[in-house]
Amino acid sequence: MLSRQSRMRRGEEFEAAVKRGKRAGRPTLVVHFTISGEESPRVGFVVSKAVGGAVTRNKVKRRLRHLMRDRLDALPRGSLLVVRANPPAASAGFEQLAAELDLALARLLRRRESSTGGQKR
Repeated sequence: MLSRQSRMRRGEEFEAAVKRGKRAGRPTLVVHFTISGEESPRVGFVVSKAVGGAVTRNKVKRRLRHLMRDRLDALPRGSLLVVRANPPAASAGFEQLAAELDLALARLLRRRESSTGGQKR
């Protein structure tokens, strides 16, 4: 489970990541990423009814939270990250979600490093 201070709760944070951030998409999920401030990285999840019923949506959210817990250290300070599940996430296995999340995060972090000239802020 993600710690309380690592979770996004306010709509303004979700909006900042989705509207101002960079985006990387995969078949099962889309990841939105931006840097805002110097606090510890925060992660939010969006799993709509298009993914499935309540049981399915909660299962997908639990899997994504678990996967992000191990990847928080890779995010720079001040990161706001929104992970949005697509309908295929409902039938995806844990390993497939992990692989696609890793690919999306790697793409976003690589893009960020190239835009800052290789410097980590």
